[in-house]
Amino acid sequence: MSTETRGDHYGCGQSFEKVGVRSDMNKGYSEEILDGIKNRFPEVEIKIHSQRRTYLRINHEKVYELAQYLFKEIGCRLSIATGIDTRDGLEIIYHFSYDPAGTYYNIKTVVPKDDPKIKSLTDFLPAANWIEREIHELLGIEFLGHPNLIPLLTAEDWPEGTYPLRRDYE
Repeated sequence: MSTETRGDHYGCGQSFEKVGVRSDMNKGYSEEILDGIKNRFPEVEIKIHSQRRTYLRINHEKVYELAQYLFKEIGCRLSIATGIDTRDGLEIIYHFSYDPAGTYYNIKTVVPKDDPKIKSLTDFLPAANWIEREIHELLGIEFLGHPNLIPLLTAEDWPEGTYPLRRDYE
């Protein structure tokens, strides 16, 4: 059994040691989970970034089903989601944690800028509520079926249809 040492995450000049993390343990979990994903979603593009982080690129129309699979069948939890305006469109990454192995499965997708819509995860994953609202407000992505896409961050007099994290924002 190996241990993993982390750096000074708390700003106190000390490291802490995470005891009992077996390198072969994560491999077994990951292989089994990835095999299940490949069988269920043959169109998914899998990129293993590191032992603890895997990216799952899939068409935006299939994100809902893949997220539901990770959450309900694998037992992952949604940590956060991120959005960015790229040259290819508006990218969303849903970051799912699989706590028993300390790994992350990140669903990565792109919605077109001219029709930025994707199905909301909130009906089975209430934790997606606020982050989908933030991404909607800052990038203009419409989360279909979201119960309450009202602004969280911008001022009340913020111009409608103006998204501060878009490349064309001035």
